[in-house]
Formats: sequence, C-alpha cells, structure tokens
Amino acid sequence: MKATGIVRRIDDLGRVVVPKEIRKTLHIREGDPLEIFTDREGEIILKKYSPIGEMGGFAKAYAEALAQSTGHLVSIADKDSHIAAAGNGKRDLLNKPVSKSVEEVLENRQIVSFTALDKGYIPLTEGENQPYGAVVICPVISEGDVIGSVIIANKDRKEPMGEVEKKLAMAAAGFLGRQIEQ
Repeated sequence: MKATGIVRRIDDLGRVVVPKEIRKTLHIREGDPLEIFTDREGEIILKKYSPIGEMGGFAKAYAEALAQSTGHLVSIADKDSHIAAAGNGKRDLLNKPVSKSVEEVLENRQIVSFTALDKGYIPLTEGENQPYGAVVICPVISEGDVIGSVIIANKDRKEPMGEVEKKLAMAAAGFLGRQIEQ
C-alpha cells in the first residue's frame, strides 16, 4: 500500500471525500461504484468495482467462443481495461487500459464500425502500436448504465467488418448486460 500524505475527516453523516487527484489518477468518476474491504489491522480499502471484472471467467469463455466462431480477435472490456480477450493478438489487449477514444464511444452509447484507413480510426488501447484493419465496438449496458464493451477486431486491412460482426457484438453486449442484471 502506498501512502499519499492526504488526511481527510469523516463528516457527521459518515462520508469521506476522495481527493480529486486520486479520483483522476484511478479514473473514478461521479457515480462509479466502489467496493469496500476491511482487514484485521483496521484498514479500510476502497476498490473500483467492475461488474464485468466480476464475471472474468465467464467473459473469457464468451470471448473465446466468439473468437473461435468468427476467426477475429474479441475483447470484452469494462470502462477502464480489457478484461478478457481471445483470438490472434489477444496479448496486445488483455489487461491493457482502453483508450480515451473508446471511453468516448461508450459515453455516447454508440455502436461503431471502422477500418484502419478511416479518418475516424479509434485506437483500442492507449499507445496502440499497430492499428487493427477493422473494428466493431458495442457498449454493454446494464440497468441503463454503460459498464463496458464488446470489441471485435481483425488485422486484415482488406476485410472490413460486416453486419454479421455488428450483430454478434450487439448480441454479446446485450447478453452480458442481462447476465449482470441477474
């Protein structure tokens, strides 16, 4: 554990303010859920909660099934990082942070499809080395909130994503969103 040197008092309602600098560094936004842990030494630990992260094994199996049936790279991400990935190039995405551009797509609740040759190309991770040939990004929505995305990508610049990949991403996102609601 790393000390920040910041001390805050608890108010009369039991609230503590998490400093803006820490929220910014950890990508914690207003309304984000935090999980609370305690230990035997009396420490309270706040951890950003990811509903998709909680279903890590299930998300991995789902990504593997989609990748196997499509032949493409498939990633299931929460709002911050790629939680599960399968297919050729999964190491390029797995556990890496999603790019700011992907975050913006999710905030706008858009389903986007593009190729590396498009002017509006969106990198999937910060500092992406080599653009993917074609990509579909679909937000996962649970109880009205965007909680992540399903991404289908390939490295072939000659093969754009079609309606089938869009529909598969939408079906996967809808299924994952419903699973989290249960």
